[in-house]
Amino acid sequence: MSDLILECRSVRKRYAHSEVLRGVSLSLHRGECLALTGPSGCGKTTLLNCLGGVDRADSGEILLQGEPITSLSNDGLATLRREKIGTIFQFFHLLPTLNVSENVEFPLQLLGVPKSERMERVTSLLKRVGLEHRTGAHPSQLSGGEMQRVAIARALVHHPPLLLADEPTGNLDSTNGSNILALLKDLTRESHCALLMVTHSAEATRVCDRTIRMRDGLIEEASA
Repeated sequence: MSDLILECRSVRKRYAHSEVLRGVSLSLHRGECLALTGPSGCGKTTLLNCLGGVDRADSGEILLQGEPITSLSNDGLATLRREKIGTIFQFFHLLPTLNVSENVEFPLQLLGVPKSERMERVTSLLKRVGLEHRTGAHPSQLSGGEMQRVAIARALVHHPPLLLADEPTGNLDSTNGSNILALLKDLTRESHCALLMVTHSAEATRVCDRTIRMRDGLIEEASA
C-alpha cells in the first residue's frame, strides 16, 4: 500500500466573481502532519472543504489513496466522508443530546459496525484520550479541552486514512491547546493516518512536519 494518502493537483475554485483557489497542489503521506496557514480569506477553509468532499473544486484533481474524488456523485462524496475522512472543528460540533460514549460511537453506527466492535473501539479510544471516566457525561458538562478530546476520538473511531482539522486549538486556552496538539500528533502516528491542519497557531506549525502558507488562493511558501 502506498504511503501517499492525499494528492491535490492544480485545484481551482471560484465563488461568484472571486477566484478563491487559483491552482493549488499539495501531497500528504501516511503518518504526516501538515499545517496549512495564511491570512483570513486566503482560501484555507475552501481548500479544506474541497479536500474533504464538502465542496467541489471547479477544476483540477484530488486523489485520496489514489482514487479521484472530484468525479464522485453527491452520494459518493457522502460515503467518502463517512468512511475515509475524520474532521475536527474549532467549536467541536458534538451532538448535545448524546453523551461522550454515544458521540464517539455515532460514526460507527452510520457505517453499520456491529455493536460489540463499536463498544470495543469507543472504549479503547476514550481511554487513549484520557476520558474513560467521562463516558456518561454530556457536552454541556465538559470543559473545552475535554470536548475537543471527544471530537478527536470521534474523528478517528472509524479508522480514516485522512484527518482534517480546522483550527482545532482556536477555542482553547494555551495549556489545553498544547495538550491537544501533542495528542493529535501522537494519534496521527499511532493510527497511520495523515493530518492536514488549518491553523493560525505558531505552536501548531512547530508540532507539524511541514507547513504550507497560502496567500490569495495560491501556495506562497512551503517549508519542512
